[in-house]
Amino acid sequence: MRRRRRYSKWNLTENLAGYLFMTPTILVVGTFVVLPILYAIFLSLHKVRLLGGIEYKFIGFRNFTRLIEDEQVGIALRNTLEYVAIVVPTQTVLALILAVTLNAGIRGKNWWRILYFLPTVTSSAVLTLIFMWIYNTDGLLNHVLAFVGLPTYNWLGDPAVALKGIMIMNIWSTAPFFMVIYLAALQDIPQKLYEAAELDGANWWQQFVYITIPLLQPVTFFVVAIGIIGTFQLFDQSYIFSGGTGGPNNATLTLVLLIYQAVFRNLQMGYAAAIAFLLAVVIIAITLIQRRFFGGERM
Repeated sequence: MRRRRRYSKWNLTENLAGYLFMTPTILVVGTFVVLPILYAIFLSLHKVRLLGGIEYKFIGFRNFTRLIEDEQVGIALRNTLEYVAIVVPTQTVLALILAVTLNAGIRGKNWWRILYFLPTVTSSAVLTLIFMWIYNTDGLLNHVLAFVGLPTYNWLGDPAVALKGIMIMNIWSTAPFFMVIYLAALQDIPQKLYEAAELDGANWWQQFVYITIPLLQPVTFFVVAIGIIGTFQLFDQSYIFSGGTGGPNNATLTLVLLIYQAVFRNLQMGYAAAIAFLLAVVIIAITLIQRRFFGGERM
């Protein structure tokens, strides 16, 4: 009995010490993660008046039912899904190609690494302004087209092209970041595997397909997951390109930009919270599907 009491007291002391050490982390997570989520749930169930004093009016799930009726939500969701479906696979493949090229031992690879990585360390707003100048009717792209005798084009004013312009800019600026991750993973693959495959008569393509790609599967899962989360949160480029309107003709309207418009233009915090929950559900669902596709449970 005495041993049991001593043992229980010892366990209680250990548990208290553990929770004491965890207290700073619990406070930070609770303050900056849990409380904002709970407050967002509260907002999504209320109509919030911001002018003349903040007032909350409980309206139940009316903000969520409004999502189905709002045409702009459908447009923003379609634009965002199209953006993710094109940008994520393209930047992943490009990052892998760049990493394999640098890992092959080309001349001046350190300089190539710096050159490739420059777009990533450049401010997103600055990159957007540079590309706006390139796409402008009097910009660099049209000057090049005119110089070679081809017709110029209104790249920023055409709804069919505007979002594609943002896609090109983001692929160019984010692929080098994932290239560094792939490069680190490639350098961790034992060289003996390639030597053994070469002795068995495997060419470089067979080595790449049957050794490199399977061993990079966990890294690819990480790259695609981070890419999906990041691309779904597209805001600043779309905001700068369109001046916050999502134009031309809602072609660059995304879910995050729609949340911004709901809060800062229409002063509808409750509805914005409902859109944010829609965005969170879509990101979680696609990430889980992607995890299943890559065999995340086995990894």
